[in-house]
Amino acid sequence: MKKILSVLFVLCPALLFAQGSKVFDNLTVNSKILKSERKFAIYLPPDYETSGRSYPILYLLHGAGDDQTGWVQFGEVQNIADKATREGSATAMIIVMPDANTGRRGYFNDIKGDWNYEDFFFTELMPYVEKKYHVKAEKRFRAIAGLSMGGGGSFVYALHHPELFSSACPLSAATGFLSLDEAKAGIARNNPGVTLADSTISNFYNNYSVLPLMKAITDANKKAVRWYIDCGDDDFLYEGNGLVHNLMRKKEIPHEYRIRDGAHNWTYWRASLPSVLEFVSQAFHQY
Repeated sequence: MKKILSVLFVLCPALLFAQGSKVFDNLTVNSKILKSERKFAIYLPPDYETSGRSYPILYLLHGAGDDQTGWVQFGEVQNIADKATREGSATAMIIVMPDANTGRRGYFNDIKGDWNYEDFFFTELMPYVEKKYHVKAEKRFRAIAGLSMGGGGSFVYALHHPELFSSACPLSAATGFLSLDEAKAGIARNNPGVTLADSTISNFYNNYSVLPLMKAITDANKKAVRWYIDCGDDDFLYEGNGLVHNLMRKKEIPHEYRIRDGAHNWTYWRASLPSVLEFVSQAFHQY
C-alpha cells in the first residue's frame, strides 16, 4: 500500500499535466460598441476542466500587425505557461488574448469617436470573459501585459483603471507621443483631411500617452499597480520607455525596470514572458 501511495505521489504532477492545457484562438464575442464580432484567444491551464476552482486572469495584448493568435503562434504562450506552472515559478492562470487588429488597429478609443475599442474592452469583453470562464474577478487576481502596441495598451489600461489590475507588464511598449507638439503633428499625419480642435488633440494626448498619464498619478495611486517594464537595448522604442522609467523614479512610483540585450522581436518577447508570469503570480499568490 505504501508503495502504491508513493508511486501516486510521484505521478500526481505528471497526471495533472497529462490532462493538458488548452488554447482556443478563434473565439468571438459580439460587440454592440464596435458593431461587429470580436475575436479573442484564451489559454486554459491543465487542470481547468477538473479542478472545480476559479483562476486568476491575465489579459495579454498583442502588437501592431498581429492579432489574437500572435501570442499563441509566435509567442508560444501555451508551452511557456505550462512550463512555468509545472516548475512552480507561476501559478495556474487563465490568459486572454483579444484581437485589436480587425476593422481598426489599436486598443484605444479613436480620436474621432467612431471606434471605441477601450470601451469595448472594459464594458463588453471583460464582463463576457469573466462570466463565461471560472475567473477570480477581483483586482488582486487580475493582471495585464502586452508587447509594443499592446505594451502601450497595458500602460494606458492600468493607468486608466488602477482599481482593476494588481500588476501591469508593458514589454517594448509604444508609450505614445512624447510631447503635445509631437501629438499634433502625428495626429494630423494619421488623419489626413480631418480638422480636429486643439482641445480634442490635447485631450487625446493626455489620455493616451504614457508620460502625461504618469505625471498625473496622485500620491494615493502611486502604489496601486505593480509595474514590470521590460525593453531591449536595441529596441527602437527604447527612448520612450527610458523617459517613462525616469519619470517614475522622480515621482517615486515603485516599478521594476529591465533592459536586456535584444531588439523589437519575438525572440525577445518569448524570453520576457516567463518573467511576466512569475511577476503577476507574486500578487496572485499574495507576495
